[in-house]
Formats: sequence, structure tokens, C-alpha cells
Amino acid sequence: MTAPGRPKGGLGRGLGALIPTTPAAGAPAPVAAPAPAPPVETTVSASAAAVEAVAVPVPVVPVQPSGSELAPVPGARFAEVPVGSIVPNPKQPRQIFDDEMLDELKISIQEVGFLQPIVVREIGPDKYELVMGERRWRAAQAVGKDMIPAIIRDTRDDDMLRDALLENIHRAQLNPLEEAAAYQQLLEEFGATHDELAKKIGRSRPQISNTIRLLSLPPQVQVRVAAGILSAGHARALLSLNKPEAQEQLATRIVAEGHSVRATEELVKLANMDDDQAKEPAAKRRTKPHAPALVDLADRLSDRFDTRVKVDIGRSKGKITIEFATVDDLERLVGICGVEMLCFW
Repeated sequence: MTAPGRPKGGLGRGLGALIPTTPAAGAPAPVAAPAPAPPVETTVSASAAAVEAVAVPVPVVPVQPSGSELAPVPGARFAEVPVGSIVPNPKQPRQIFDDEMLDELKISIQEVGFLQPIVVREIGPDKYELVMGERRWRAAQAVGKDMIPAIIRDTRDDDMLRDALLENIHRAQLNPLEEAAAYQQLLEEFGATHDELAKKIGRSRPQISNTIRLLSLPPQVQVRVAAGILSAGHARALLSLNKPEAQEQLATRIVAEGHSVRATEELVKLANMDDDQAKEPAAKRRTKPHAPALVDLADRLSDRFDTRVKVDIGRSKGKITIEFATVDDLERLVGICGVEMLCFW
């Protein structure tokens, strides 16, 4: 199911939606509006008496300004650039790219489009060097894309660029997925932290984390969220389902039956209960002990790791579950724990 009113292959631009655009490479120059025609002199005669000539002015339709209300972002502009005009950064620290993750990204680009633009710098006429986003560039090549959305950076002042983008998030009408992509890109590529985002845009850290987690939904569910068919509340409820197939099935049911967010949350709880009971033999089903101290501990761990944490305890053992949205989010969590993570992708 594709988003109504949107071209196939591009649902959102993430940070690109926050940066003033430039014409695409090779695009024709805008045609200036023609000057108003001079008044036409018309002579009317009646009863052999010449009537004085009158001027008939041609109405001029005022041109409405089409400029963006966003503040200009210092040192950057947004445009679609040819994939073939980009060269990789020779100083790229990552040399090994996981094939499975690239395959997932290719499917996402084909189904949903580019949610995050790459970042490049101009090194010559119609020639660009990658600064950030080599995986997206490689995936775009693999699926045969001719053009790719990019932030063209004119300056190396990362702090000024980051602050300008953070300020513009308030002023852009982003859909939930574009907002999530903008948050994720600021975190990954511009060195912003969850705390910085929360302070700059006046939102809580859990809200930012939950918004970013929308990017982990299956492509077909993302399509519905970007098109406004499913709300961000529906999408966040679907994240609690363990399997992507279950998320897609329930998303289809929500659209068909018109369930509210509250009803969706109840359906998710029932689905998870059924799934847990199906996995656990009937003879071993026991009620888990509930302790307020464990709930408080889980809340404090959630604040510490800036993600959802569950603490379960049984009769002989217990477990702590820490959720993460992406591999980069996993690296962040491992860093908080003080453990060095090996690069396996």
C-alpha cells in the first residue's frame, strides 16, 4: 500500500526537510513571469460622434511568495544529486559493511524511499565527496537509483550546523518518520545527544527515544505512518509486538476496523499474552511474583539507558531486558556499560 499523493520511492527527507533546497542538477532555470501588457487603446463611435478613447487595463495577478519559512541553515543546503557524481571518503573509518544490513537498507529504500539524506561536500563542478552516509549511497547504487537526497555542506563548522538544524525542527511540519529520521541523524552524524535534543526542542528523552524506534517498524507499516493512515500513537503501540509479521497484520487490522490508540494497546497486550502462553507449557505456567521495588528499578534503569528496560524475576532466576532500536543505539548502550564492542558488521 503506497502513500496517497506521494511519489513512489520517497516518503520523507529527514534532515533534508529542515534545510532550504536548491535546484537539482541539470534542472531548467525558473522562467520569469512576463511583464504586464501595456493598456489597450480602444475607440468607440456612436451616432457619428467620436467617443473619447478609453484605456482597458490588463489585470495583473500578484505572485505569491513560495519561499520556506524555515531559517537558513548556515553552511548547508539540500538538493538531490546524481549518485554517479559522488565519490567515497578515502578517510572513511568503516571498511567492512555488513551484507545483511545492506540488503535490509535496499529493501527499505525500494519500499519507503530515503528517510535520511546523505551528507556530502563539493570538490568540483558536479563532483561531491561523501562525508556521511556511505551505506545509503552503496544501497542506492545497488537498487539502481540515479539521484539521491543530500545535504551539501559548505563549512566544517559542525556545531553551527547542528544548532541550526535543531532550531528548525520546531518550525518544520514533519511526519513522525521524518521526525524520527531527523533525530537519528542528528544523534549519529552531528554528535548531538539525547539530552541535547531534549533541551533544545523541549521534549523528554523517552519521547525522543520512542520516536526514533519508529524507524525499526516494517516498511509497509512505515508507509502507513508516513501517509498519516496510522498515527504515531498507533505505531508506538505496534512496537511492543515481538514479530514484524505480527506488526504488519495488526496494522492492517487497525486500518480496516478503525481502532483507536487505546484499543490498539489492548490488542497488543492480548497478542503478547497469547504468544507467551503458546511458548510456555501449560504445566509450567505460573504467575510471576510482582514487587514494587522491581518496577522502580526498571524505571530507573530506563532513565539511565534512555530506553525501555524490563526486570523479571522467577522462582530460581531472573533477567533484565534492555531494548535498542538500531546497531548504533546498541553501541551507545554498550558504551554506557563501559564495555568495548567489537565491530562485527
